[in-house]
Amino acid sequence: MGSLGAILKNPDDFYPLLKLKMAARHAEKQIPPEPHWAFCYTMLHKVSRSFAMVIQQLGSELRNAICIFYLVLRALDTVEDDTGIPTDVKVPILKAFHRHIYDCEWHFSCGTKDYKVLMDQFHHVSTAFLELEQSYQEAIEEITKRMGAGMAKFICKEVETTDDYDEYCHYVAGLVGLGLSKLFHASGSEDLASDHLSNSMGLFLQKTNIIRDYLEDINEIPKSRMFWPREIWSKYVNKLEDLKYEENSEKAVQCLNDMVTNALMHAEDCLKYMSALRDPAIFRFCAIPQIMAIGTLALCYNNIEVFRGVVKMRRGLTAKVIDRTKTMADVYGGFFDFSCMLKSKVDKNDPNATKTLSRLEAIQKTCRDSGVLNKRKSYIIRSEPRFNPALIAMLIIILSIIFAYLSTKRPNN
Repeated sequence: MGSLGAILKNPDDFYPLLKLKMAARHAEKQIPPEPHWAFCYTMLHKVSRSFAMVIQQLGSELRNAICIFYLVLRALDTVEDDTGIPTDVKVPILKAFHRHIYDCEWHFSCGTKDYKVLMDQFHHVSTAFLELEQSYQEAIEEITKRMGAGMAKFICKEVETTDDYDEYCHYVAGLVGLGLSKLFHASGSEDLASDHLSNSMGLFLQKTNIIRDYLEDINEIPKSRMFWPREIWSKYVNKLEDLKYEENSEKAVQCLNDMVTNALMHAEDCLKYMSALRDPAIFRFCAIPQIMAIGTLALCYNNIEVFRGVVKMRRGLTAKVIDRTKTMADVYGGFFDFSCMLKSKVDKNDPNATKTLSRLEAIQKTCRDSGVLNKRKSYIIRSEPRFNPALIAMLIIILSIIFAYLSTKRPNN
């Protein structure tokens, strides 16, 4: 769970954190007995615990399809990310990956830690893939083929312009949005969403990740990974890596704010996409990451720490988003509150302040025009703790003792 200090500062984080911890334990127990499916779900928990929890609420058929879709694309991404693979080896693998998923003998050793295990034992993923309904297989194959070709293109091409940036993000994330829309439709639960809106869902998440992960990507060994478009960063520094140096802090923050402003252009499309969803489980599956994205952008904006370390939402706030996102009113509320937080950080002297404020006001107008903002209770913007920290500390100690006692009494399976 979150640190004791964070819980004391935000005592109403405790219950959502406890629920999240219990949900994670429950999800870890829902591992299918078949060896290939057991591998897939175990690996899913290892490479993305949050995704593994959110996916559990889906119906079994759609859950299996999305689990395999995620692992196939994660494996493809592992090949792309491994800077130690020579280009003449990497490009053919990326282009042929959609055929490898049909081959239960294929594997390729690359990546590190859990990702290496995924690649070394990829035959389990292929075996599970071949058990999916044909409509799911076709959707996964199509997206894998298009994504592999796009990744191969950008192995040999720099992200120069904002159009390049959008194209790269389309290949690595927009296509995920298109693929999920196809899987939702194949399940019979949703109408087929437009490619434009599906693409925006992916781009909003991907651009948030690229912004947040600047330092990790630029420090990648043996070769830096550079996804920020030259068209943006060249307005502030001579080389992208210059942004991490303290003497360039002012320019770095201005560049960061430019990147966040670029990402905000997709927010209204995301709201439109989510407002059309009918299935409650699919809605939560889509909505939670999007609220997390705008929350992360609000934290990153005007924040020099992006160039010094890791900036992310505290675990308690993440737990609240997961726990309390149930309706479109919650989504409008989350987007409205985080956009207010971001708006409060805008310096009118920032070169992009006018554009940033314009995009935030458009998001807020969409949320207000929904007419449902008054139907939810804000948990994002709060002035002061509602509980006595000493009492909360005592409660944590008591519950920890109870939890430890129950754990020792649980029979071994």
